Amino acid sequence: MPVKIRLQRRGRKKRPFYHIVVADSRSPRDGRFIEKIGVYNPMTNPATIDVDRQKALDWMGNGAQPTHTVGAILRYKGVMYMKHLQRGVAKGAFTQEEADKKFAAWIEHKETSVSKAIEKEAASVEALKKERFGVVPEIFKEEVVEEAPAAEEAEAVVETVEEATEAVAEVTEEATEVVAETTEEATEAVAETTEEATEEPKAEEPAAEEGDAPKADAE
Repeated sequence: MPVKIRLQRRGRKKRPFYHIVVADSRSPRDGRFIEKIGVYNPMTNPATIDVDRQKALDWMGNGAQPTHTVGAILRYKGVMYMKHLQRGVAKGAFTQEEADKKFAAWIEHKETSVSKAIEKEAASVEALKKERFGVVPEIFKEEVVEEAPAAEEAEAVVETVEEATEAVAEVTEEATEVVAETTEEATEAVAETTEEATEEPKAEEPAAEEGDAPKADAE
């Protein structure tokens, strides 16, 4: 039967991880399998890969074909290089001990390269945080010789929170007083303007002159 080395999905929605399995190519993706040889978790940074190199090499030697993704994983973990070295041993190009030394040197170089890449990525992330949020990267912080006890740290945090709360209260009180004074002044000004507008000069009534009173009819 045709055998594939492929991924089998596990995990919950939007949080997947995969088992690296040897299965019949006619089986469903998440169905029955022959043997599990590793785990692949792409949700971590860098991705977590744990694979049994010798089992993968044995299955490929027996004719199992890795899928495109699994082939890239096995190449990253050095399984394909192991296969290349075993071909050299079979042809008599070098001994098994020399092949083991070459593979150990390759693994050491690979791990060094990966660790440097991780450190570089972490440094770039910290620099980006400093640029955007003003956070000082850990690599630029001075090393603390003695760490403060947890109780002292808690007290310092409480004091900082209290000071911040008092400062906010003072600012709020001052702002409230300013707003009240401004509102009062505006109200007084409006009242004065209204009084001036409503008061109109009263017309003086002409004084009644003597002799102007209507005379009674003599008749």
